[in-house]
Amino acid sequence: VEFSYPPLKHGEGHDSQSLPEEWKYLPFLALPDGAHNYQEDTVFFHLPPRSGDRTTVYGVSCYRQIEAKALKVRQADITRETVQKSVCVLSQLPLYGLLQAKLQLITHAYFEEKDFSQISILKELYDHMNSSLGSTLLEGSQVYLGLSPRDLVLHFRHKVLILFKLILLEKKVLFYISPVNRLVGALMTVLSLFPGMIEHGLTDCSHYRPRKSLSEDAGSQENTPRVDDSVSVSGAALSHPNLGMGEGGRKMAGKHLVEGQKANMPFSQSETTCNGAQSSNGTVQRLKVPSRASPASSESDWETLDPSVLEESNLKGGERENRASEQAENLLSKGLSSESFPITVQPQANTGHAVLVPGLVSGLEEDQYGMPLASFTKGYLCLPYMALQQHHLLSDVAVRGFVAGATNILFHQQKHLSDAIVEIEDAHVQIHDPELRKILNPTTADLRFADYLVKHVTENRDDVFLDGTGWEGGDEWIRAQFSAYLHALLAAVLQPDNEKTLSDFGTAFVAAWKNTHNFRIWNSNKHPALAEINSSHPFQGQYSVSDVKLRLSHSVQNSERGKKIGNVMVSTSRSVVQTGKAVGQSVGGALTSAKSAMSSWISTFTQSTQSLGD
Repeated sequence: VEFSYPPLKHGEGHDSQSLPEEWKYLPFLALPDGAHNYQEDTVFFHLPPRSGDRTTVYGVSCYRQIEAKALKVRQADITRETVQKSVCVLSQLPLYGLLQAKLQLITHAYFEEKDFSQISILKELYDHMNSSLGSTLLEGSQVYLGLSPRDLVLHFRHKVLILFKLILLEKKVLFYISPVNRLVGALMTVLSLFPGMIEHGLTDCSHYRPRKSLSEDAGSQENTPRVDDSVSVSGAALSHPNLGMGEGGRKMAGKHLVEGQKANMPFSQSETTCNGAQSSNGTVQRLKVPSRASPASSESDWETLDPSVLEESNLKGGERENRASEQAENLLSKGLSSESFPITVQPQANTGHAVLVPGLVSGLEEDQYGMPLASFTKGYLCLPYMALQQHHLLSDVAVRGFVAGATNILFHQQKHLSDAIVEIEDAHVQIHDPELRKILNPTTADLRFADYLVKHVTENRDDVFLDGTGWEGGDEWIRAQFSAYLHALLAAVLQPDNEKTLSDFGTAFVAAWKNTHNFRIWNSNKHPALAEINSSHPFQGQYSVSDVKLRLSHSVQNSERGKKIGNVMVSTSRSVVQTGKAVGQSVGGALTSAKSAMSSWISTFTQSTQSLGD
């Protein structure tokens, strides 16, 4: 890292190349594998919290390359014909698309200077972001800027629901494609289908330990008090051993120490926050990130919650409430407000926006339905982009699962390290375990749901001027459908004698989901608001002829045998055309007619999904 503003480490200069131990992979994340193959691109990544902090650091990096001869000022360290640098922002707010839009403009302007010593523009970017971006942006649609479920459904079609269920089951899922922007975009778009996940569900998603070098003392920890700002910017050149130009620290939940101040102060007085705007008197309005007060949580360990907490769902109602009240009293004895950590999440009035409260067990900000689910906690990682240097995390015993993205073929080749590989280019979901494939096999109701999404998205593309701007078939509409699906699933689980209802979601799937960490955490609280939700699958109903066609289409398009048959028919069709041309016009005419008939039949066969409702 050639430059950081403010400095990445307390007490060092802006040009210090020293990195905090927790962020040792920052250069490799900011300037990804294969970056030299593209003129420019953008990457999203997550960094672990620094010592004493508890919250994920969200990184957005824009990189570009320029010919060295085009530079007005060629510095001594530029020895190659092409210079590649990356400008990176580290933030405590998951505003990926918004940060990307601003950062792309600044990176372009920075390169247009053709003098990389002109770093004033980076300082201006830092000040601008801290004054203009606040936590209120998490409440609107801007948090989803650049994440299009519409494009995801058009590309993956009904397989989107399989991806959704894979993550619900907390499996090891690896996304693979190059360039990196397509990778991180697809992965984060899938996560945006989960209610509240982007906004509040990723605060503990990158809590891992970097691999230590042999020369390091395993017990050494950096305890120097530091003053972290919430957004930082930095950059690096390809000619330097440490690639990456990115800004340093950000303000996170946890203990930030200043001389003489108590350790429980949420933020130091001198901090600048990217979540706050300057008020009229010049002071900074700070966002108070909820502290992680999970009774069994630990800053260094990912051991699962105490069994007494996780098994509360098996206790009688009175026992559960007594146990919960005891936990609340323990928290109160430590000076915490009882109103901040409810056991029963009370229904909230519909005021047009969700009312969020810190969850007692999950530590996440939750709505009245318990969303977001606590999937990305306790060692289940979300890494939109993984550098090759992080490969060891896939087999780390402290990592119980992951949703990760990679552009390096080495990740793809080691299939034994993941449960599923999502090949974005071909829209192919490769699930290795036959038993898991069986669990994720969509039910009839699920196929109807997926078909409903696909038809609304494809049918609303006719008007080139209004494409994607309407409600039905639009991005927000698709997220609303998945939100309704998940709420219905949660409501169905709470009902007595619910075997028939749950069979619409998949009996084997629900049984597997009930064993996950996120379900047990969610089930340890009461959510009375779900009583108002219809506790049946949105597309339950009697089996019909259209369901037969839907099942047939799904089987042909996804089974290996069906794909082979389709490929053989296409190859035969090509041979018929070529033979017809060789034999002569008269024979060719007849064969061309036969080819046309076959092509028509193939077209009807492969596109049956789009006409199933007729």
